Amino acid sequence: MEAKVGQFFDSVGSFFTGGDQIPWCDSDIVSGCEREVTEAEKGSSNEHKSECIMRLSWALVHSRRPEDVQRGIAMLEASLAGYSSSLQVRERLYLLSVGYYRSGDYSRSRQLVERCLEIAADWRQALTLKKMIEDKITRDGIIGIGIAVTAAGLLAGGIAAALSSQKK
Repeated sequence: MEAKVGQFFDSVGSFFTGGDQIPWCDSDIVSGCEREVTEAEKGSSNEHKSECIMRLSWALVHSRRPEDVQRGIAMLEASLAGYSSSLQVRERLYLLSVGYYRSGDYSRSRQLVERCLEIAADWRQALTLKKMIEDKITRDGIIGIGIAVTAAGLLAGGIAAALSSQKK
């Protein structure tokens, strides 16, 4: 019985906190990737530079710092036009979707993940992200409705109290 009660409270807690399964990235990893890009710019092949930039973009959109996420989004958007391979485009679209998800732009994130799924309909990472986005949109809607109902109840209660005090 205790296990069921614990599971219930865990599910309620995760509903309100909006926990996700996307990994986070520490600032040490971001710094390491930035150093790697700087070193790669000193004479490495274009392919190696591109790989280093991709790792940095991944680290940035998975960062806990909003400014890093925004930087990652900008880097990915700037690099998206330069690739014709569907695999490379898919990877960048997915990372962009993660970035927009982390920044709270769920509609843009959903658009991008759907573009990923047009390229690879059975890609599990993208399918999981799409479900997380839809769950987040639903959860935010339910919380918003709850706040609106509570505000309306408080307003109605205040009006009722004011009217009852005037009748006395």
